[in-house]
Amino acid sequence: MFLEIGATILGLIQGVLVMLNKRSNWIFYILQMAFLIAFSVINHLYGDVANNSIYFIMGIIGFILWNKSETSKITSASIKEKIIYVVVMFFGTLGLTTILSKTDDPLPLLDAFTTVSSLVATYYMMKKKIDTWIIWFVNDIFYAIEYFILPDQALYLFALNVVWTFLAVGSYINWKRLMKEGK
Repeated sequence: MFLEIGATILGLIQGVLVMLNKRSNWIFYILQMAFLIAFSVINHLYGDVANNSIYFIMGIIGFILWNKSETSKITSASIKEKIIYVVVMFFGTLGLTTILSKTDDPLPLLDAFTTVSSLVATYYMMKKKIDTWIIWFVNDIFYAIEYFILPDQALYLFALNVVWTFLAVGSYINWKRLMKEGK
């Protein structure tokens, strides 16, 4: 329960900071990933273990990138980028579901989808693409479902993902405003 509550608190702080376009969000992101790695190991969510380990590294990269001038402005993904991320999420989910189905993962399809879409969303968050918030919105809904229907429900993480669903909407609105202002 400590890991779940810690990850929830860190995630709430990170969610507000990223919505406000603050670089310090990445510090809380990295700490949250450390908590989630441990939580996922205990609950046999192997896709999430891999995912959160990669996130940990992406958090460090995001912290570095958000200090560079070429990635300081919020932009929108091109049509080509949008097609690529949809294709990656579709085929990545199919492939990972096949792998996770051969383990004791209790929810291989949900675990695979949230794993792949989270990686895509994090990549676009690192690049400050507003599209990240559309992906996060969908992802957070499915993560909330995953945590709610786990055999040992993760109610704090369920609640966090419900809050993150709303933060994704707020982040999209705020980032759209900042994008129009050229920030």
